[in-house]
Amino acid sequence: MASFTSKKTNLYIFLSAVFLTNAIIAEIIGVKIFSAETLLGVPPAQLHLLGDFVLDFNLTAGVVIWPFVFITSDIINEYYGFKGVKKISYITAGFIAYSFFIIYFVTTLPPAQFWLDVNKTDAVGNPMNINNAFAMIFRQGLGIIIGSITAFMVGQLLDATVFQSLKRITGSRKIWLRATGSTLVSQLIDSFVVLTIAFYVFGNWPFKQVIAVAIVNYIYKFFIAVALTPVLYIAHYLIDNYLGKEHAKELANESSMSSFM
Repeated sequence: MASFTSKKTNLYIFLSAVFLTNAIIAEIIGVKIFSAETLLGVPPAQLHLLGDFVLDFNLTAGVVIWPFVFITSDIINEYYGFKGVKKISYITAGFIAYSFFIIYFVTTLPPAQFWLDVNKTDAVGNPMNINNAFAMIFRQGLGIIIGSITAFMVGQLLDATVFQSLKRITGSRKIWLRATGSTLVSQLIDSFVVLTIAFYVFGNWPFKQVIAVAIVNYIYKFFIAVALTPVLYIAHYLIDNYLGKEHAKELANESSMSSFM
């Protein structure tokens, strides 16, 4: 049988891999905007926010899996503390930057003529330049990249800090409170930071529009964070069985004592 030390290491590697994979995928697919109302088959929300702005629930595709990033972050925080979250957050931010660099480089490569020829029309026969489409989909603006990475780091470190602060109050009880509470606080900041940097500082959005869109995004994240609470308990149950309840409790206690050291 594997030792507790080996299991502890393997668990951290697995959780970090889940965290890293979901974060990078969320960043790459984030260029697509989808209609939540159409997906659910309901009329547009038509929310009147900040005067002239009428908004529907049009969301970036990245938000579909982004909540799982924060759930994984909370699980890492529970068992490995602030240092464990900080380590994987810095690594992930580095790989996100690396991914964007590689994607940008690939979009500058000259396309093969046969690739352009066999993809010169879409499914219904309309003319199409697949190389331009490829570049438009995968190449994001500098402002979005900077805003995304900045919001990711601010959100992660804030989430980890609030989580540990709540854990000191609740102890081993009320997992839902510290996990959901930390996510709601961090996502509030994350939602505003990424849009402000990407579309106000580097873009041409008026600040009122940034606030209005951020509010819609946060409403979605709020409800998803609450709805995914059972997933958190299932994950804790599986981890406790994998490590052994006593070992899992010992690891969680150690994470609290060494969180900010």
